[in-house]
Amino acid sequence: MVKQYLLASDFDQTLSFNDSGVVLSELIGFSGFHDKVKGLSAINLVQQGAELSYLILHDPDFRHVRREHLVETGKRIRLKHDVALFARSLENLTDGYKFHFNVISASPQEIIQSALEGIVPPDRIFGTRFRYKEGTGEVDSIIRATAGWGKITILEEIRAALGITHDNIIYMGDGSSDLPVMMHVNQHDGRTIAVSEAQFITRVAQRTVLSDNAMSVLVPVLEDVLKWDSAKIRRFFAANGLILREWDKTRTDMLTIQDSTEPFIAASTGVAH
Repeated sequence: MVKQYLLASDFDQTLSFNDSGVVLSELIGFSGFHDKVKGLSAINLVQQGAELSYLILHDPDFRHVRREHLVETGKRIRLKHDVALFARSLENLTDGYKFHFNVISASPQEIIQSALEGIVPPDRIFGTRFRYKEGTGEVDSIIRATAGWGKITILEEIRAALGITHDNIIYMGDGSSDLPVMMHVNQHDGRTIAVSEAQFITRVAQRTVLSDNAMSVLVPVLEDVLKWDSAKIRRFFAANGLILREWDKTRTDMLTIQDSTEPFIAASTGVAH
């Protein structure tokens, strides 16, 4: 029997070096994207990850964005190294295992599909979907947003369609917008992989892999799922024309230390100790 796994991945900063919002802003000649995102985050108006979609729908500086802008943005996205090799490797990794690779991201679907054209089939890409006005091509409304709980909903729909059990889900992401889906996967005994050192995500993800090469995420998959040892993993990479030149297995402890003579204010009581 073939053991099947669903491997789902975020897009921005997980499979790419660029943030879609930054690239789109450069395309339309706008330079204040990060400030707008910080403003939305400060007032908790939208779910984390959905800021770009909100701006496209409501902000005057983004109202002239059309479908063609999103497609062109995808073409300008700089993908991490060997994303295509990563996708191919999952398709033909080993006998007895089948990995279904899907991309689930809050970024507009047109951007992701354009960036991953020829690498990931369009029907395996799930991003925020817009409805466009027929006359002007302007964004009219959001059909479905894939941020926060929306990611979990998509993940569960894919899982159910494939007939895969919860413990055979693997999710990889890079930031706080991936926390809800990672906690969901962890709760149901799946596997979670962080590809950044963002403070909150490393506390939730079961494994953290840092590299500018997408193939790096295969390491925990090969170790934890296929139970390969380091020598076999190195041979696998070598067979694909890659060398694991540096492979440091470390655990990062994040500490805040203060002088013992300074008072500590207990957050729950407001009492100085």
